[in-house]
Amino acid sequence: MLSLGIVGLPNVGKSSLFNALTAAKAEAANYPFCTVDPNVGMVEVPDARLGEIAKLVNPRKVVPAAVQFVDIAGLVKGAASGEGLGNKFLSNIRETDAIVHVIRCFDDPDVTHVMGGVDPVRDREIIEIELALADLGSVEKRLDKVKRTAKTGDKEALAELPVLERAHAALAAGTALWHAGLGAGELAVLRPLALLTMKPILYAANVTDAELAGREGPHVTALRAAIAAAHEPAEVVTFSAKIESELAELPPEERGEFLASLGIESAGLDRLIRAGYHLLGLQTYFTAGEKEVRAWTIHRGDTAPVAAGVIHTDFEKAFIRAETCSYADFLAHGGWKGAKEKGVARAEGRDYVVQDGDVMLFLTSAK
Repeated sequence: MLSLGIVGLPNVGKSSLFNALTAAKAEAANYPFCTVDPNVGMVEVPDARLGEIAKLVNPRKVVPAAVQFVDIAGLVKGAASGEGLGNKFLSNIRETDAIVHVIRCFDDPDVTHVMGGVDPVRDREIIEIELALADLGSVEKRLDKVKRTAKTGDKEALAELPVLERAHAALAAGTALWHAGLGAGELAVLRPLALLTMKPILYAANVTDAELAGREGPHVTALRAAIAAAHEPAEVVTFSAKIESELAELPPEERGEFLASLGIESAGLDRLIRAGYHLLGLQTYFTAGEKEVRAWTIHRGDTAPVAAGVIHTDFEKAFIRAETCSYADFLAHGGWKGAKEKGVARAEGRDYVVQDGDVMLFLTSAK
């Protein structure tokens, strides 16, 4: 399951976005630090293919893939050292797969900005520095321990030490590890620390209704330029917290018409999740039977046994083969029976690389 941690300065639309996405009704008042405890919400992944398969199979249960959103208190300059209570909550997003940084990209004199004026490039830098300083504390603790162990001649500690020292130097300078030029091997050494500035990042730019339906304004343009200049592994998704809040109040069958009336193709939730899947290299496969039709999230490039292991870890170890059919063929031929009769359902072995949209049935030796 994809897990996304939401960060940002106070009053940028962060909790409003969380409310709209999860209907959890987190507090979203117009003053700093109103989100005291971390809010956790589960959101179904929109995927029209799941509904089409369900129409065909008519199962007793339909289970979509899900995304977990974790919303923490708004951060301010000095959060890593305890200002604004921010440091207390950064630990709550260390286990997420990626970070969603909500940035205000609209002007409105009636909505307070904690820094006094709207400047997305500055806001991005403030949060990045705070995340880097929070990581610095984690690296310092680990570095102290590894230094002592390395003195005994321990090979693992001796190998880890130079990586930690390099990471420490970057973070001490306020540089996020995205920009530290670390190699794949070095990143692997640091991965157990769950460092915030190693996580992929999605920038959610909160814009006006008009800008969402038309041309991007100068604030979003400036943000994109800053990200490009930093060569940061990130994506930018524009959304309107106001529109998302209104959408959340509508019945599902009315949302498409509402978006169309505004000249908007898709909801912010859809675009945010799609961007998250793309950023993290994720894709979906389906299982389809009379009991249940279900969507499962895996990484692009995963083999059939790995995909089976998402259902149950024992399935990966006990994998024998997978009955596989593409989504298009499954629908075109009326499900498993027709697909098998037409020869488009295949038996795949351990080396098969699962494709997005595959409908799969696993045969295992697990009891």
